[in-house]
Amino acid sequence: SEHIFGSVIVINDITRIKQWDKIRMEFVANVSHELKTPITSIKGYVETLARGKVRDKDTTGRFLNIILRQAERMNSIIDDLLELSKLEQQDSSELKLERIEIPHVIRSAVQQCIHKAEEKNICIDIESTGEAAALADGALLEQALINLIDNAVKYSDENSKVLVFTREEAAVVIIEIKDWGCGIPEEHQSRIFERFYRVDKGRSRELGGTGLGLSIVKHIILAHKGKIYVRSVSGQGSTFTIVLNKA
Repeated sequence: SEHIFGSVIVINDITRIKQWDKIRMEFVANVSHELKTPITSIKGYVETLARGKVRDKDTTGRFLNIILRQAERMNSIIDDLLELSKLEQQDSSELKLERIEIPHVIRSAVQQCIHKAEEKNICIDIESTGEAAALADGALLEQALINLIDNAVKYSDENSKVLVFTREEAAVVIIEIKDWGCGIPEEHQSRIFERFYRVDKGRSRELGGTGLGLSIVKHIILAHKGKIYVRSVSGQGSTFTIVLNKA
């Protein structure tokens, strides 16, 4: 006769699996949508040109410029996706950490954004309470600052200004990027660091945003074991704050 000595119950919690499946499906849907828009535009203009329906050089040139801009947009999306994928798989042990003079990195980042600022007659001011230094990967930190300053310029009105401010508190260095632009409604603030999340989808695409810039910033700062958060009032501007450990 058979003897039963006990039983084993196996319980699998599939909550996390379902969450990851949902994230994956949303990501695929977002990427598909972001790439489909410029592809549809390119296809339409190429088909029109291929049929020989456009005769004059001015219209042909205008169509080709639109095709070029849409191709550049797709390239930007793919570049940002690759950068984000690399950051998501990277931990702090892989960073090239060294003592970085924060004001120097800020000045370098501002130089990368100055042309766009000048086009809108926006002044980028830099203020610092001292020569603050942090333990950081200089190239990645500069990329995060470029993304934030570029965003501040992008969503500010003409003849406005952007302020980049640095100060030290206890064992940390604090960097603030402040603008007096359109601001972010409170209900959106908790989600702006998500991939492809946009407050104003139409305006963001019009201004050339990929919807990945702030997500890249978040992952860069988290890789440094730092913090980033935003304070904003709709119609009055935004302040993004980065907190890093001192060198």
